[in-house]
Amino acid sequence: MLFTGFGLFLLCVGMVLALVLPSHSLVQDLRSRGVSVAATVVGVDSKPKYVKVRLVSGPKAGAEVKLWDYAGMYPETQTGASMIVTYDPEDPSRVLARSWVEDPPANLPAYGTSALALICLGLATAVTWRRFWILRTFGPEQQPASSAGGNEQHDKAVRDTKS
Repeated sequence: MLFTGFGLFLLCVGMVLALVLPSHSLVQDLRSRGVSVAATVVGVDSKPKYVKVRLVSGPKAGAEVKLWDYAGMYPETQTGASMIVTYDPEDPSRVLARSWVEDPPANLPAYGTSALALICLGLATAVTWRRFWILRTFGPEQQPASSAGGNEQHDKAVRDTKS
């Protein structure tokens, strides 16, 4: 149970990092070297699985690209709407709405997974302390003979034969 709790904690921490790091890296890259241009939304999936925009201005004018998700989220928009997007000139497929580059939305999946990780850590710690308490309270009064290594009787026998 102890290792299961800590294992779940480590799994949740890994999931948090998988949700936070790529999004954070994308935003930092676009802040440092991104190019902001006007765009028109040409396609939106209703689920949403994608938001496709056509760049209206800038060096890549006329190109259609899909916006990158930010932790599984896309901006709420509709076909035909205008927006300002920021793209990476080294990799023009890396595109986010400029408002998300300037002020990213709350990363709810990462927050939820962080809460789950803290719960798993708390439960694993509680189980560990309870186990220590039980062993200290109800454990054996003396150390078992096997922990002494069996040397007590051997030493006495050696002493008796040499006298």
